[in-house]
Amino acid sequence: MRDIALVAFAQTDHRRTSDEHSEVEMLMPVLHQVLDRTGLKTADIGFTCSGSSDYLAGRAFSFTLALDGVGAWPPISESHVEMDGAWALYEAWTKLLTGDADTALVYAYGKSSPGSVRDVLTRQLDPYYLAPLWPDSVALAALQAQALIDAGHTDEPALAGVAARSRRDAADNSHAQLRGSVPHGDYLVRPLRTGDCPPIGDGAAAVILAAGDRARELCERPAWIRGIDHRIEAHGLGVRDLTDSPSTRLAAEKAGAFERPVDTAELHAPFTSQEVVLRKALRLDESVRVNPSGGALAANPIMAAGLIRVGEAAARIHRGESDRALAHATSGPCLQQNLVAVLEGDPR
Repeated sequence: MRDIALVAFAQTDHRRTSDEHSEVEMLMPVLHQVLDRTGLKTADIGFTCSGSSDYLAGRAFSFTLALDGVGAWPPISESHVEMDGAWALYEAWTKLLTGDADTALVYAYGKSSPGSVRDVLTRQLDPYYLAPLWPDSVALAALQAQALIDAGHTDEPALAGVAARSRRDAADNSHAQLRGSVPHGDYLVRPLRTGDCPPIGDGAAAVILAAGDRARELCERPAWIRGIDHRIEAHGLGVRDLTDSPSTRLAAEKAGAFERPVDTAELHAPFTSQEVVLRKALRLDESVRVNPSGGALAANPIMAAGLIRVGEAAARIHRGESDRALAHATSGPCLQQNLVAVLEGDPR
């Protein structure tokens, strides 16, 4: 297999609303930043892949408009996934493995501010039994949190501690939407308070992948993808144990996460209770630095938050702050779909 690495990462400052900018206007500065960090031009990119959601945009094939920010003429090799950008990264990784390209640009974006995210995300549910009931994303996460509490795996003070740590760590992240001391707030859906839930906001992110010696030319310390895998749970919530995540555990195993300890983990846990589930599934003890960026509790641009977890983990390797990091992305209700990547830097 070819050695493939993340060589650059860029993201927007995540904000509650970006009404004054279209998706293209929000995305273009990020694309320029990530290319500038490698010295590459659009014409130097062998493959481009994006992740976004037409449901958020409210129109079909909205991702084609974003290509205006990339520059699709002369014709480029391009693809799109109706998923978080982490899955676009997976597609780009497989493309580079085939040898068809040596470099890839992956980007993702989401504007959650125009509508009700809680209502939009009900469209992910089973269309016959669950979706007609309109159980929103927060209510379903509250069911998962209550199941964890009932099973004795956590309690409300522990969940508040997760939120406080995440927002405290985000104080050093200039891109985060919520930083520092943020009140835990009132109950949104019991047992989840406002602080247990992610902020609603807009944002975008992009990464560049490169293979072999090309990666070393573009980055002083590339973040090598040593393993990456994604798995999915049953669609029906009623047949799942919401206190566990077998798909995350299996993806981590296939990605090689359990072969040697990691020092950093960027977990895509939009709700505090989901970090409890993920820590257990990924076998993360207190020696692992979890979400030093603040995670999705500090900024959660839907369709980009998972790619940001991978990018944040890679950026720590680039800066020499991590040697072996785990990145996780999720999609769907109650951690339904999960992707795990293991990143490593060259020995120092």
